[in-house]
Amino acid sequence: MTITITAFERSPDRGRGLARDMRVRWALEEAGQPYEVRLVSFEAMKQSAHLARQPFGQIPTYEGDLTLFESGAIVLHIAERHGVLLPADAIGRARAIAWMFAALNTVEPPIFDHSLARILERDQPWYEQRLHALEGSIRKRLGSLAARLGDADWLDGAFSAGDLLMVTVLLRLKSTTILDDYPSLAAYVARAEARPAYQRAFAAQLAVFQAASAG
Repeated sequence: MTITITAFERSPDRGRGLARDMRVRWALEEAGQPYEVRLVSFEAMKQSAHLARQPFGQIPTYEGDLTLFESGAIVLHIAERHGVLLPADAIGRARAIAWMFAALNTVEPPIFDHSLARILERDQPWYEQRLHALEGSIRKRLGSLAARLGDADWLDGAFSAGDLLMVTVLLRLKSTTILDDYPSLAAYVARAEARPAYQRAFAAQLAVFQAASAG
């Protein structure tokens, strides 16, 4: 059965690889699995057909051997189904999954809120104070992450789904100078971006933005 994922018809990230379908594209590329993409407008995302797949009206979704929503759950399913991005041993697998949760539950929230505040709250009287507080939270997480990474290439042995999700989170900081203060993390992101599977996924998402812009 052909795998079909959903993505923004016109992505707010302007093709920078930040929309969450990027995570799924990347995982499928790492797994060597072909897939199709159904582009959805913001209006279509709120219609019953899409809500049947994603009850919160978001992207991405996954349809193949089953229907799934939530990018982390989809990446985990791809990793398990196709035998990639997770260690073969149970202990290593559990550690990799822990890093998946850490990326989405611990590291991503202040980074996402920071990027959202910079877009939506600039005119608010509390903007500078909020940005300062969020940056403090981000730096606390990055300091811990850099200490754990040390001089290793990846978080726990070979590249895993934990690294894939962590890098997609850290990429949101590229529009700031924050990551510059953590050279080991900047190098970590660069290593991941150099992976052929990442480059294929990025090119595919960028092509959607370019086609929408040309139209």
